[in-house]
Amino acid sequence: MFRLRDDEKAEVVANCDHLQKLKFSPQLPYVFTEHGAIMAASILNSPEAVAMSVFVVRAFVQMRERLTANAEILKRLAEIDTTLLEHDQALRTIWQNLQPLLEPPPDPPKRKIGFDYKGDGK
Repeated sequence: MFRLRDDEKAEVVANCDHLQKLKFSPQLPYVFTEHGAIMAASILNSPEAVAMSVFVVRAFVQMRERLTANAEILKRLAEIDTTLLEHDQALRTIWQNLQPLLEPPPDPPKRKIGFDYKGDGK
């Protein structure tokens, strides 16, 4: 069992609607770890306590599985992000190389009309 910090208390209140009264409490709440919840349930020897301990253990297992899945998803997203950044740079280079080719060619110089008196033939 341990006591939450102020920022952890605010996060719990924001995520759990049924704990809105805790928001205005000046006290920081105590919470159980997975092992602490099992130990507390083993002391209480009633059918309700046994059912609740099974519920708590399943909740902790489910939470651990979700955290593991989230970690794997975040790792995969980081890999995809790195790949996209590499592709982004390659596409930027290709675009910069294609830009001059996409511009229309300059107009050819116009021929002068009339007599060329300098004799250079142009």
